[in-house]
Amino acid sequence: MTPDNSKHNLDQLNEDEAIARINSLSKDDWEELLSLIPEIENATEFGVHHPMREVEKDVYTIPYSTNGPLINRFIEIIHEMPIIIPFDWSSWDEGRKMANDDHFDFNSIDIPTKCKLITALARNDRFCDGVLVEAFETGLMLQLLKSIKQQLNEPHPA
Repeated sequence: MTPDNSKHNLDQLNEDEAIARINSLSKDDWEELLSLIPEIENATEFGVHHPMREVEKDVYTIPYSTNGPLINRFIEIIHEMPIIIPFDWSSWDEGRKMANDDHFDFNSIDIPTKCKLITALARNDRFCDGVLVEAFETGLMLQLLKSIKQQLNEPHPA
């Protein structure tokens, strides 16, 4: 995907404007992001978790994670589209509940809410290494992307 200067950077918009922008995306606009679905399904590794280790007596490294190439591409795509929504993601308890509920039906929420969850995960990963790796490993991100694809293919009545 090449950057399109006609697209607005959602970080410069307020939440409502960003949601309107996401709602205006065509099915084709989602193609590159949704093309990651088979790659995610077939991936055996999404990143590497580096545990704490002693480098010399009483000196330890901090545990951290590094994203693999698939996650790095995912991050580039979500910023280029753009689907990152500016909102107070760190206080969004509803999103936290959705992300932690193994049985949550993502088809019950609209695409902008799915994008808010993607935003919260991507932003949180900047402060807490491994959030995105975990979201991919647990299948959460795959569920979100498949739900977006389904909603685009079979729009729900408003």
